[in-house]
Amino acid sequence: MQMIYNSPNYCVFEFRDEAEPARGGYEIMDKAAGREIFIDGVLATQFRQNVAELIANQPSVEQIDAFLGRFDGLMQQPLTLH
Repeated sequence: MQMIYNSPNYCVFEFRDEAEPARGGYEIMDKAAGREIFIDGVLATQFRQNVAELIANQPSVEQIDAFLGRFDGLMQQPLTLH
């Protein structure tokens, strides 16, 4: 598990399977709403591609947060501390 993004609004962790790099997933957290989602499989692959394209354009924090905001409607799991 590695934190790959952290802003006042969102935090993203990447989970990689070192034995099989194509596997793994991402946990996207909306700090303000206190919700999160874990994506894997095809959605994680698409997310990885979209992030690579976004980063190639040297985005601002606002642009990255806007991109992550597209997942807000999918976030149903409440954030909890463990």
